[in-house]
Amino acid sequence: MTEPGKERDLGPDADPESVARSIALRMLERQPRTRAELARGMARRGVPEDAATAVLDRFTEVGLIDDQAFASAWVDSRHSGRALGRRALSAELRRRGVEDETVKVAVDNVTDEDEEAAARALVQRKLHTMSRLPKETQTRRLVGMLARKGFSQGLALRVVRDLLAQADLRA
Repeated sequence: MTEPGKERDLGPDADPESVARSIALRMLERQPRTRAELARGMARRGVPEDAATAVLDRFTEVGLIDDQAFASAWVDSRHSGRALGRRALSAELRRRGVEDETVKVAVDNVTDEDEEAAARALVQRKLHTMSRLPKETQTRRLVGMLARKGFSQGLALRVVRDLLAQADLRA
């Protein structure tokens, strides 16, 4: 008996391209995937590289795999939903196997204004919970949070200092 999700048709008589197609379709029905993720999934299950490449090429040709569309949607979703900066978005896409040029095009859709607005929203949300801490501690923690979210140090420092100064004026 085979484990759930494992290919039952990987026997000696199985057509490698059919197996590759089955694996790819199963992976794609759960969530969108990059070409590299599908290739890794096929390799883990013992699909020969030439069969995997043939299936991946065909899926790309018919539009089932589109790394550029995947990267653009990923950037839109992760930037607006998790307020990630360009650096973090780029790193996530690279981990998912998206090529550097595709990553650059997708991440370039995030404008400087978008990135600053996201950083400001994060800091404003967090600032309310830090009102009793010394300014140096607030600055350090907020800049660290923005750095972990992929924002540049210059942007992080500028946004944090600006919002802390505004908070001081209101107090």
